[in-house]
Amino acid sequence: MARDQKLTRLNKFLAECGVASRRHADQLIAEGAVLVNGKKVYELGTRVSPTDRITVNGKPVKAAGEKVYICFNKPKSVVTTMNDPEGRPSISDYFQRLPVRVFPVGRLDWDSEGMILLTNDGDFAQSVNHPTKEIIKTYLVKVSGHVSDEQLQRLRTGVSIPSGRVAARFVERARSKGSSEKDWIRIGIAEGKNRQIRFMFEKIGFDVLKLQRVAIGGLKMPSTLERGTFVFLTEMGLKKIFEQTKREKLPEARKKSAKTESREKTSRGPKALPARSKREGGRQERGRPSANRSK
Repeated sequence: MARDQKLTRLNKFLAECGVASRRHADQLIAEGAVLVNGKKVYELGTRVSPTDRITVNGKPVKAAGEKVYICFNKPKSVVTTMNDPEGRPSISDYFQRLPVRVFPVGRLDWDSEGMILLTNDGDFAQSVNHPTKEIIKTYLVKVSGHVSDEQLQRLRTGVSIPSGRVAARFVERARSKGSSEKDWIRIGIAEGKNRQIRFMFEKIGFDVLKLQRVAIGGLKMPSTLERGTFVFLTEMGLKKIFEQTKREKLPEARKKSAKTESREKTSRGPKALPARSKREGGRQERGRPSANRSK
């Protein structure tokens, strides 16, 4: 490797080139999928220069160009990877004609659908995924029956699932959609553990029949965005992703006892809620999938 040029950590370099997020890049390195100047590299702290020849799974890595940010409406029965060894339909099928290489920010299960972000900006992906950001992901969930108020409260308080104890940041009944025998629930979580929402509802006695992600942070998926299609996000839309985190954390930071709240309401009166903007994101440019929609 050349030592007379500025060196960059290999995982950061791969993320900046749109290969994967830093976390996934570390996984690729540990698996021996990354070669630097023809040699496999396993050390996560390896640094590289712009003149080094780097390949991932045999494919040359090209320097990053323009940064792009995409909101994609993932259909069911599609895996959230850019390369599936089992040959299943993957989200990469929808971006084959895109002039830049992108990767997903987070994931949705095979049998889930809805909002997925894709980008070639590794730092952005790191910011969205990092636990300290506590970005809320919002889902609409159709369950196998009627959920009581007590059961919803259990989700707010917290339940134990295979990966640990988790709690909903908010959970409420959604507007009725179809059969009155099965409830639709709107729920927000920040952890994003594997199959977290399905396990949470299983814990209170329900199967999840349908699961749709409808928002990430303050950015809502456009209602006109059909399954299998995407839009390019503008700067205003990107800012929305991080805005809701502040609003969601505010009640936690101001928790008070019921007695204190009652006394303050009496002395000061109720506060008016801030006006809500009618625009949920910036102007967005539409993109069309390159894959056959029948997938």
